[in-house]
Amino acid sequence: MNMSHPRDPLHGITLETIIKELVERYGWGEMGRRVPIRCFLHNPSVKSSLTFLRKTPWARERVEGWYIAYKE
Repeated sequence: MNMSHPRDPLHGITLETIIKELVERYGWGEMGRRVPIRCFLHNPSVKSSLTFLRKTPWARERVEGWYIAYKE
């Protein structure tokens, strides 16, 4: 956790970094199972995921929450 912002574990981490780390660790299949959204399930890409997650707060919150849990 970044100690300069102890209340924000995502401070300084881009959404792109989050997606890339989760894909590297779990793969698109597991991402689609845990967060069943089209951009993870059908023809997945970082670009399509970024576009969707930036426009869809509930999905972004689930992905960010998963990332925080993974990093702890």
